[in-house]
Amino acid sequence: MSFAEFGGPDVLHLMDAEEPHAGPGQIRVAVRAAGVNPVDWRIREGQFQQVRPVALPAGVGQDAAGVVDEVGAGVEGVEVGDRVFGRGSATYAEYAVLAAWARMPGGLTFEEAAGYPSVVETALRVIEQVGVRPGETLLVSGASGGVGSAVLQIARDRGITVIGTAGAANQEYLRGLGALATTYGEGWVGRVRGLGRVDAALDLAGSGVIRELVDLTGDPGKVISIADLGAPDLGARFSGVTGDVPKALAEAVGLIERGGLHIPVEKTYALADAAAAHADSQAGHTRGRRVIVV
Repeated sequence: MSFAEFGGPDVLHLMDAEEPHAGPGQIRVAVRAAGVNPVDWRIREGQFQQVRPVALPAGVGQDAAGVVDEVGAGVEGVEVGDRVFGRGSATYAEYAVLAAWARMPGGLTFEEAAGYPSVVETALRVIEQVGVRPGETLLVSGASGGVGSAVLQIARDRGITVIGTAGAANQEYLRGLGALATTYGEGWVGRVRGLGRVDAALDLAGSGVIRELVDLTGDPGKVISIADLGAPDLGARFSGVTGDVPKALAEAVGLIERGGLHIPVEKTYALADAAAAHADSQAGHTRGRRVIVV
C-alpha cells in the first residue's frame, strides 16, 4: 500500500513493489497484521512534512506483527520462523523491515500484537515526559483510543489516578480500565473538576483543548499533546519524537504477560481496504485498535 501524493484516503493505492530486505540490525517479517495509527494518516495528509518529511511515493504504516523470514547482519536473539511484533516502515504490505521488535507474548494473536508497538511506546513516553507521580491524578483527553487505553492501564499500574474523557458510548469502557470517566463536549471542564484535582494532562486527540488543560493543571509545563502541533503556542509541549522502542516493547511484553495490559481490536480490515481503515480512524470515537490483516 502506498501513496504518490498527499491527500485524503483515496490517495492510497495497492500496488506491486520490490520486496524490502533486512539491513544490518534489522529483520524482515512476513506481515500477518499491521496496526493503524493516527500518525499514518497524518503523514499521508502531509501534516508532518515540516518535522518528519517523507519522499513520494511512500509506503504506509509503522507497526506490524508477523513471522521472521530474514535476519540482518549483527542481529542476535531472533531466528527465521519466530513470531514477533514491532516497529519499522511501510508495514501495510506482505513483507516489511522492522528496526525494533520483540517476541510475541503467548496467547496473543497477530491482530492483537500489531496494535501494541507504537501506542505502548507513545504511552510510556508521554507518561514519563509529563512527570506525573504515584498518588497524583492524570487527565487524559481522548482516552478511549489505542494510546489512551495504554496510558490508562500503565498509569493505574504505577499508582496514578486517571481521569479520562471520551464519547458517551465509551464511558463504561474507560471505567473498565480503571479510570474516572466523563464525556467531552459542553461543560466538560466542570465535570472534570467535579472528579478531583488534576496534576497533569495529556491531549491524545488534538481536539483543541490545550487552553482548558492548562487551566485545569495550572501549569502549561504539565500538559503534553501528541496530536496538536499548536500546543507550544499555549506553553504546552508537543511530543512527536519516538523514544526507546525496544525498551517499550520489552515493558509491553511484561505487562501483557502478567495481565496488566490489554488493548482490544475494535475492527480489522483487509489490506485492500486500508483507505476505509484510515477514514474510520480519522472519524474518531475509536475504542482500542484498528488493524489491517495481511
